[in-house]
Amino acid sequence: MGAGVFRRVIETVFGRKIAGTRIFPITTKIIIIFTLFMIGSNITTNYINLVFSREEMSKLLKELLVKDLRELYSYLNNQHEIYRFNNDLALVVGQIEEKSRRDFSKKSSLSVGIKTGGEIFFSATGTTNGMKREKSADSVALGEMNRALNQGKLDGFVRLRYGGAEYYTVYRYHPKWDAFLVRGEEYTEFFSQSEKIFFNVAIISLLITLACALIGIMLLRFILRFLHRITKDIIAMTNQQQLGLVNLQDASNDDITFLGTAFNSLSSTINSMVNIFKKFVNQDVVAQAYREKVVRLEGSTRDLTCLFSDIKRFTFITETLGQDIITLLNLHYGNAIREIMRHDGIIGSIIGDALLSVYGVLDDSSENKSLQSLRSAWAIQREAALLRERMSEIKRHIEKQQGRLTEAEERVYQAVLIEVGVGIDGGMVFYGNIGSHERMTNTVIGDNVNSASRLEGLTRVYHVPVICSEYIKKDVEENCPGHGHLFVELDTVQVKGKTIGKRIFYPIDASAVTRSMKTAFAQYEEALELYYKGNWKRANALFKACSFEPAAIFAARTQGTCPRNWSGIWEMTTK
Repeated sequence: MGAGVFRRVIETVFGRKIAGTRIFPITTKIIIIFTLFMIGSNITTNYINLVFSREEMSKLLKELLVKDLRELYSYLNNQHEIYRFNNDLALVVGQIEEKSRRDFSKKSSLSVGIKTGGEIFFSATGTTNGMKREKSADSVALGEMNRALNQGKLDGFVRLRYGGAEYYTVYRYHPKWDAFLVRGEEYTEFFSQSEKIFFNVAIISLLITLACALIGIMLLRFILRFLHRITKDIIAMTNQQQLGLVNLQDASNDDITFLGTAFNSLSSTINSMVNIFKKFVNQDVVAQAYREKVVRLEGSTRDLTCLFSDIKRFTFITETLGQDIITLLNLHYGNAIREIMRHDGIIGSIIGDALLSVYGVLDDSSENKSLQSLRSAWAIQREAALLRERMSEIKRHIEKQQGRLTEAEERVYQAVLIEVGVGIDGGMVFYGNIGSHERMTNTVIGDNVNSASRLEGLTRVYHVPVICSEYIKKDVEENCPGHGHLFVELDTVQVKGKTIGKRIFYPIDASAVTRSMKTAFAQYEEALELYYKGNWKRANALFKACSFEPAAIFAARTQGTCPRNWSGIWEMTTK
């Protein structure tokens, strides 16, 4: 709990990390800059005040020192007369030092008498403890005073070192004593109070600034609360790799709200474009474009499954419905494409009455691609059957209203009863983008794509709705335990344009197989085996007795004698 609260506080103040980069909140930056400027401004202002105060204090100090020096000068005149009378220098020096101490207001105040030769003949400080009594004067200060004296200047101001401390002093030459009378105050002590005030004011200013910064954080967070919300929502969108809308409920009417509104408008536009983009390209291309921000002219050879569906009697439907065929096609494709995508298929192409879908492309798909194609094939057949049933209901409703359909209406009714053939094959094909940088398309190319189309064409020959290749049968049986399909071998054919034969199968839902159907399939399988071996006479009898619809094709095919050099492969002369 404590660690979580601490982390939230850190993220609130210093922002969150995205892809290893910390995103600092603008509020924190503003407060830091504002606080630094405030602290710098206050300290600078106080320092300037300190400098001016020191200037004024220095002027006051000079006046006080000059006043004290005058009194001391007069006192030394008197003491010089006493010295001439009693010739007792020690007594006079003691009186001078005692008089100086009585006039001192600070512990480090100093009065000293310095002979022009440098000898100190008296000295007094504000305290008798801890001060080293010097025997000779500061040579630098003494040199300045002597030079001034040689130029006829008897008094002035000088800095003097005494007892290890530096003093600001005023001096005057006393000719009777042949000495410089010096009165001074130690710099450190004299200005210590002002420095103390400076530091106190600086600390108070710092505390006030920090308090103001805290108040400023709260005020700025309130004023910029929607900027924080915008940032939070955008970070969430970045993590999810998906554009959304920023929540601007109860937002104030300012430029931050306008920024959020502009973002929402841009997001809506981009989402609309992406949704339109998704309708024209496949999911994997959309994901790549969103992830890499580019779609390249590239592809690769991949092991995929291809499903080809085609609407039967399309010429008759087109002639009958005219432009209204678009409505019918959209009804059919809307249902078919939904089922294809539900089983992780992508749309390879839509050309009029034909649709090509591909399985095994999507990385996040977990099911076997061949099994997905089979489920899609039967889902397409179910949707086509439901559409036919809807049309039949409309017909019954019309007949109930007006008795019977007219000849034109009957023709339209027959046209809208869509029947679909589906062929499925798989293997190594090229999948990717082809074209140019100005215009490209996502496509699948390969022999197995053409084969799926040929297998769809065979549904018209063998009168079954779905036909698949041996590749699909093996892939499902070997890799999908409990797949629930029964593969009935139909024939071995060599489609037009090919030089080798392929075994073709009718993949039926095992749960829909009745006992009579199993009997028919077994009879058909026995007859087909005889057909492959060239025993057409016996096979013909079995085919005629079999109720499985493709058997009628073989019954007609085996009516004559078996050709010489029979390989068991039936060569198709049409597509």
